[in-house]
Amino acid sequence: MGQPWRKSGNGVQLAVRVTPRASKEVIEGVWHDADGAAWLAIKVRAAPDDGQANKAVIALLAKALATPKSSIALESGAAARLKRLHIVCNTYEIEARLRSLAGDET
Repeated sequence: MGQPWRKSGNGVQLAVRVTPRASKEVIEGVWHDADGAAWLAIKVRAAPDDGQANKAVIALLAKALATPKSSIALESGAAARLKRLHIVCNTYEIEARLRSLAGDET
């Protein structure tokens, strides 16, 4: 099974599965859908109203990846649980941090 990110242009495209209205904000690792696609599972406290959950996801990822919020953009899935984000970054550094968040230390 694959990983939830891939190099894309000037950074990384990241597939995430968001659970809004959670009791705590956490990145839980990799979740696989029925087709075997990998998604980074993220829980946020914010409700999905007016894009608040999307903003919370970006803020949590920015903190976890030590990158500015402005470098993370929502590409698709604004109103869906499954989303794709684009992170403008040094791909080597971000991929290493993503591997750690996903529980893959290799």
